[in-house]
Amino acid sequence: MRLVSQSAIDEDAAPQELVRLLQLSERREPVVADIAVWIARGIIDGRIQPGQTLNSVDIASQFGTSRTPVREALAILESDGLLEMRARKRPRVVVYDSERIKEVFFLRATVMAALAEVAAERITQADLNELVSLVDVLAGHARENDDARYRWAHFQFFDAIVEIAGNKTARPILNSLFLRTLSIRQALAAPDRLQESLSYAEQILQSLMRRDGEMAALLVRRSIEAAVHAIDRPDQAD
Repeated sequence: MRLVSQSAIDEDAAPQELVRLLQLSERREPVVADIAVWIARGIIDGRIQPGQTLNSVDIASQFGTSRTPVREALAILESDGLLEMRARKRPRVVVYDSERIKEVFFLRATVMAALAEVAAERITQADLNELVSLVDVLAGHARENDDARYRWAHFQFFDAIVEIAGNKTARPILNSLFLRTLSIRQALAAPDRLQESLSYAEQILQSLMRRDGEMAALLVRRSIEAAVHAIDRPDQAD
């Protein structure tokens, strides 16, 4: 596993990570990936709002292409829960209500907790070195209250645990769930929330160092559930 430095994770990581999350490297036409990343990043950054409709003709014109690559990009984003495609209507950005948000986080917490327990059994010193580096990166972003960079580093922290667990089937499922959480992160950007998240990451790392799978699973679950509680807090609402 590769070591990750502070400089390796910045705002420029977003497009590359989105390509991986959306499995766009397998697409034959680069324009499909470009369109999908542009729309996904717009949803994540708030440039494209929940409930907003998209005009495929305008998008095709913007990228200087036909509507076929646009339709393919839209279908990719629909499959990962970012868009809704309705008959005879324009595609629309998904609106996540409270119950749907809880469903997404529940699934992510359940799968990640199970994998953390497996990771504790399989972890090597090289794996621990990478996780230590990632927690250092998280700490730096938390100090600067840099949510944009923090969220990608936090994804890489959890993704490293998935890789250690060695469950290839779980990765695309978790990637899709993570994409859904990114579109509703506005309530998670408060300074106290980043510090809370960092504290959990540090505790998860310590439990993995001790090879304590039960505690690692519990902390992973609590970390993800804490995000739901942050969204539910009235003072965190946009």
